Amino acid sequence: MNSRNRLVGLVAAILLGLAAGVAALLNGGNDPDGASAAKSPSAGPTGSAAATRGAAASTPKPSAPAKSPTARAAWTPTDPALADVCRSALPAQALDTLGLIARGGPYPYRSDGVVFENREGRLPRQGSGYYHEFTVVTPGSGDRGTRRIVTGGTGEQYWTADHYATFREVDPRC
Repeated sequence: MNSRNRLVGLVAAILLGLAAGVAALLNGGNDPDGASAAKSPSAGPTGSAAATRGAAASTPKPSAPAKSPTARAAWTPTDPALADVCRSALPAQALDTLGLIARGGPYPYRSDGVVFENREGRLPRQGSGYYHEFTVVTPGSGDRGTRRIVTGGTGEQYWTADHYATFREVDPRC
């Protein structure tokens, strides 16, 4: 990806984050899924048609997000040994990424949505293709940075701020 496309992706991610923040403020902060931001016409990223086509053409299918609010109420950790983190405690950029995952993109980086192999073995063991990774934009970083969201095939979500050295399972209830 050339630097212009990377810049367009970064600007799109920032605009999406701003739109989600404004929507949350207008909604009184009671929209944990960012659903109102998804309904807003200004919530989608902007950019050239070529950048949009490139993102769509290279975007793999992400893991399925949590199915419904009732599924969230019944959330249990996939691995009790793995620490969890409240969704509301994640950085704003991670919430932006979770919103993109829920909508199926478009993602700011070509490698978003690719299979995460779990080579480090820090997530529960699953078959090949079960996990997918997504970049969490790091402000001021000249590259993808070290922050990621990794999703599992049944909708679970994991946060890593240190490029897979540690993971915390995202608890969507809080």
